[in-house]
Amino acid sequence: MTIDIFACQQAAPTVPTPVTDPAHLPDGEILARTLYGEARGEELAGIEAVASVILNRVAFAKGRGRYWWGNDIKSVCLKPGQFSCWNAADPNRKKLLAVNPRDRAYRLCKRIAKRAVDGVLRDATDGATHYHTHAVDPYWARGHVPVAEIGGHLFYRGIA
Repeated sequence: MTIDIFACQQAAPTVPTPVTDPAHLPDGEILARTLYGEARGEELAGIEAVASVILNRVAFAKGRGRYWWGNDIKSVCLKPGQFSCWNAADPNRKKLLAVNPRDRAYRLCKRIAKRAVDGVLRDATDGATHYHTHAVDPYWARGHVPVAEIGGHLFYRGIA
């Protein structure tokens, strides 16, 4: 009896390589990781809505020539205090820096990020540049009416 050692070998498991400096990642990867950190528990529409907010911020900044939160996907996502998943003390930061490329939610976020970067993502938020979960009451939302409610988030535009 002969044993085919090649048939017995299994593919090596995909092991995540932790990212130490996200600023060196391309825009699409930053966007995918931001979506993973902010909305991985949402359905497709909820993740797409968060991606739309990021794209709307980029468009807003470009329309004005520049804006304090940044002019491109990477700077908008990584602007301190804007997306909590990137905050140093947020438990999601550790998860998104070491995400396993085989993680199902991450793969979905990657596909959405690709569509966003390619310019083919439909904006269901009606131009929103801000959002929050139902669990919080941020000062900037007070007195404003959400333009959309998608999944577990409320979306706003016209926030100064």
